Order: sequence, then C-alpha cells, then structure tokens
Amino acid sequence: QAQLAESGGGSVETGGSLRLSCIGFERYQNRACMGWFRQPPGKEREGVAIVYIHDGDKWYDHSVEGRFIVSADTAKNTLYLQMNGLQPEDTAMYFCATDCRGQGRRPDEFLIWGQGTQVTVAS
Repeated sequence: QAQLAESGGGSVETGGSLRLSCIGFERYQNRACMGWFRQPPGKEREGVAIVYIHDGDKWYDHSVEGRFIVSADTAKNTLYLQMNGLQPEDTAMYFCATDCRGQGRRPDEFLIWGQGTQVTVAS
C-alpha cells in the first residue's frame, strides 16, 4: 500500500518541463532523506535526486544534473522535482520515497514509497 502520494506527471514533448510533487511526509518521523526515483519500462528502479534534510545537501544522478531541481518545503511536508529539458530517456514511472537507511542513496535503502506518477517524453 502506497504511503506517499505523487502528482504532476504527464506527457510532454522533448525539451518540455514538468514539476512533480509528493505529499504525506508528515506521517513519518524519519524524514532525513526525501528522494525521487524512477523506473523506465523494463528496467530497474534508479535514483534521480535526493535531499538530505539535516544539512540540506542534495544528490543528483549524473543523467539529470543541470536539468532537474529537487526541493523540499518542510513547512508543507512536500517534496518537489522540477524537470526541465526533458528527453525521451527520461520516460519512466517516477516515485518519491523517505525513511532511509544506510547512506540513503539506493532504492533498497528507502522504506516508505508512493504509488508513482508516469512521465512520458515524446521524441
């Protein structure tokens, strides 16, 4: 059962932009890591962007660095992913997650997930 809720996905043309949102974090005490992941068709889930709340540090996968921006509004308990310059290879189901273990980088280190929102980029 999904415990977070993503929104903002859709279909865009190459070069377009979308902003994803994720809510539901207030239910969980361990919000030290709040992250976005994606799963392209037929591939494994991969990290996209992660915010480490205790120091504000951010991590981006090299494929999205410079195009995507992750931000967290802790007052609203909302996580955002601004995606610019979208490419067909960005097509995937996008998930948000929290309650991390270890380094808080790999999907298997996150315990709480949303149901996902589909992003499709036409060439």
